[in-house]
Amino acid sequence: MYGPLPGDQAGPLKRPAPWRRRPATHRAGQLHGGAGGHLRLGRKGLAIGIDIGGTKVAAGVVDAEGRILNEARRSTPGTDPRAVEQVIVELVEELGRGHRIWSVGIGAAGWMDLAGGTVLFSPHLAWRNEPLRENLQRLLRRPVLLTNDADAAAWAEWRFGAGQGEDRLVCITLGTGIGGAMVMDGRVERGRFGVAGEFGHQIIMPGGHRCECGNRGCWEQYASGNALGREARLLARSNSPMAQDLLAAVGGRPELITGAIVTELALAGDPASRELIEEVGEWLGLGLANLAAALDPGLFVIGGGLCSAGDLLVEPARKAFARNLTGRGFRPAAGIELAALGPNAGLIGAADLSRVSSRVRR
Repeated sequence: MYGPLPGDQAGPLKRPAPWRRRPATHRAGQLHGGAGGHLRLGRKGLAIGIDIGGTKVAAGVVDAEGRILNEARRSTPGTDPRAVEQVIVELVEELGRGHRIWSVGIGAAGWMDLAGGTVLFSPHLAWRNEPLRENLQRLLRRPVLLTNDADAAAWAEWRFGAGQGEDRLVCITLGTGIGGAMVMDGRVERGRFGVAGEFGHQIIMPGGHRCECGNRGCWEQYASGNALGREARLLARSNSPMAQDLLAAVGGRPELITGAIVTELALAGDPASRELIEEVGEWLGLGLANLAAALDPGLFVIGGGLCSAGDLLVEPARKAFARNLTGRGFRPAAGIELAALGPNAGLIGAADLSRVSSRVRR
């Protein structure tokens, strides 16, 4: 796991964070390349957060309150690991002008080793057992933290967004699929092997739709942006009179319907699109009830592009969650709230994780 940051941190923000009240441990220096030297990072230190996606690389200078002071973006340069590293170096150099940058946090889709140094696998890039942190620390000459993008977003929501003050937080990201992460008692919980949070691949309908992971009936096949678009295309191809607005929006070509288009039409009042989003919300609530039975969080924070539907999605999810919760009526129930930080959560969280974990020598 990262080193001492989320693991040794206090829970809610109302309690003083340990990096503000005690010196770094020797273990922290070892995990983050400190080679035995220690420095308590000032509360106003700046960090750069970088969110690497399949099509773009977003970066920003982030202060200790989670505010983005400056930002820049680049297209993701194919799948070449060295080209991606060069883009990161260019962004850090550009954003670092005029700022004293203490550390850099990198958030990317994929599985990281528990030490936070190697990308074991990334679905969007050709990273296979890539020693990314070592490579970047050599190029940038600054402490670098490497983390999963969903973990970074969850950390940002816990620190600065909808999850502030909650000891046990589960974040769900609804996009093409379903991503997830947990902040438990002030630490990012990554599991025994570092790959926790793959909530979208719980099997919720045995024998159901085939998933890219190889299984059938995964949750993300029913409660994601892709699922919404698929069901809308099926409705449009059935020549149902309910699909008139959907077909009109794409010039009569059902194959062009996406989850984003359905969401836009639903917000404009189209009854069929609203019904489709309500169905996705019901599947979302069912999956959350399963997670509550296993994890018992105090709060679910729901983020990602599909959340632009707002209450059209969340209200059906809350109702389905309440209907399917184990022990309903005899136990406290987790809250369900929309994320507060939007698409910048990943880079904010990566920057903050790097800030609170880095230890530069005195």
